[in-house]
Amino acid sequence: MARLLHLNGPPGIGKSTLARRYAAEQPGVLNCDIDVLRTLIGGWSDDFAAAGGLIRPAALAFISAYLAEGHDVVLPQMLARVGELERFEAAATGVGAEFVTVMLTDEEASVVARFHARGAGGADEVDPWHEQVRRIVAEEGGDGVLTHYHRRLREVLAARPDALEVASLDGDVDATYRAVLTAVGAEA
Repeated sequence: MARLLHLNGPPGIGKSTLARRYAAEQPGVLNCDIDVLRTLIGGWSDDFAAAGGLIRPAALAFISAYLAEGHDVVLPQMLARVGELERFEAAATGVGAEFVTVMLTDEEASVVARFHARGAGGADEVDPWHEQVRRIVAEEGGDGVLTHYHRRLREVLAARPDALEVASLDGDVDATYRAVLTAVGAEA
């Protein structure tokens, strides 16, 4: 059975990094990174949120089509509302695929620090949208919005007892990746 593996968590927790690695090590898995897809929309860097609204329906269709062909998808995307998460779940289950959410977690203060550190060298330099996300966070309330996301994601986790919680260890992508693999019953 095909599976949609949703990596959820706050900005900067490592979702995209882990998804790239998972897809690279699991032949045939599609890494459907909606933030990457946003960059295919004209004007994405001027209105990142609007580009997200435009691309999500296409991403849902893309995911469903890929799963319907019997192939797995990994989705690194913060979904801080249960209703939005359920849209992706329906895309998977509607074509007979399994839906698994892994909530990547860390302490609130660490989540804020990690957000500010991301893009400061290392593997995530390849993500061109970090500046837009920084701008959005600053405009919406800075660190306060990050702590709000953290709390909302805790609420999503509480509302979804089937979600798998995995501690994202700051600075230890390898250990976090192994923990994700263990949680979902995959092999490295």
